[in-house]
Amino acid sequence: MNPPVPFFIGPMAIDPPLTLAPMAGHTHYAFRRLVRELGGCGLVCTELLSSSALYHRGADPSTRQRFDWRADESPIAVQLYGANPHELAEAARMIVDHGATIVDINMGCWVPKVAKKGAGAALLRDVCTATAVVEAVCKAVSVPVTVKVRSGYEDGVVTAVPFAKAARDAGVKAIAVHARFAGQGHTGRADWDVIRRVKEVVPDLPIIGNGDVLNGHDAAAMLAQTGCDGVMVGRGALGRPWVFAQIDHYLRTGEVLPDPPRHERARLALRLARLMFEHSWMKPAQIALELRGQLNKFHVDEPGSALVRKQLVQAESLQQIEDLLLPIVEAGECDAVGHWP
Repeated sequence: MNPPVPFFIGPMAIDPPLTLAPMAGHTHYAFRRLVRELGGCGLVCTELLSSSALYHRGADPSTRQRFDWRADESPIAVQLYGANPHELAEAARMIVDHGATIVDINMGCWVPKVAKKGAGAALLRDVCTATAVVEAVCKAVSVPVTVKVRSGYEDGVVTAVPFAKAARDAGVKAIAVHARFAGQGHTGRADWDVIRRVKEVVPDLPIIGNGDVLNGHDAAAMLAQTGCDGVMVGRGALGRPWVFAQIDHYLRTGEVLPDPPRHERARLALRLARLMFEHSWMKPAQIALELRGQLNKFHVDEPGSALVRKQLVQAESLQQIEDLLLPIVEAGECDAVGHWP
């Protein structure tokens, strides 16, 4: 197989051309760092930040504490959402002043609390409005601006194609296309043909495909079928931060790497928990609640059992999480020969 080709966002090489999708409640610093440690991911992205909150309360320490990106994560995109061009522009200036090297605009979130305010995917209801947002942000900052979009807001109305041309002309340096309409949420199959159509109208702009990529075969198929420059993985990485290393290896060699064994999955789940308690801006009780659903996605139970899962969703401290996961790690390391992969 031919090695994957890096693409550029402004001066920054995205190598490998695999990116972590921004996901609220998931792509915090701890998860991004774990993904980076395991390799294979060329670009990570923060959770979405409200431009309105930054504009009106940007000086408030409780707002600034959500700025969780670090210089050693580069390249990293910081994602903003909102509907007011002026507020988005000012919010973009704030995060760039705080070290953001790529500003990403959210035009893909479909959840009602975002869309009902005219933000997220709702911006795609009107290409002119969406373009005004892009123009305001591009003019406000000197760093590259990217956008993550859906196929469109209304089912069957593919706004991503005409918007891509307008966004390129406004100065956007890359577009990620989640090939579902807003109303689909995460249901149904992603229509990769939309990604192909977007790439055809802006052949000179890096296009990142997103939707239904769970492994190396999926990523190779998306690249071949759409001509996109990079592949974005979202839900397929939850509880599987090693998936980028697997995909990168497959694209380079054609060889499928196995998933980590149970004790290694437990070790990585424990690593995530420890990173969260060390680096999160949240209080310990909040962190424990946040981790309950995240750790269970690592599937650390014995086949046919749900004992650890039931106990993890009741954990209220790092100590309790360690008491559950460390015995699995230690038992597996005693029995295992070598390490994953």
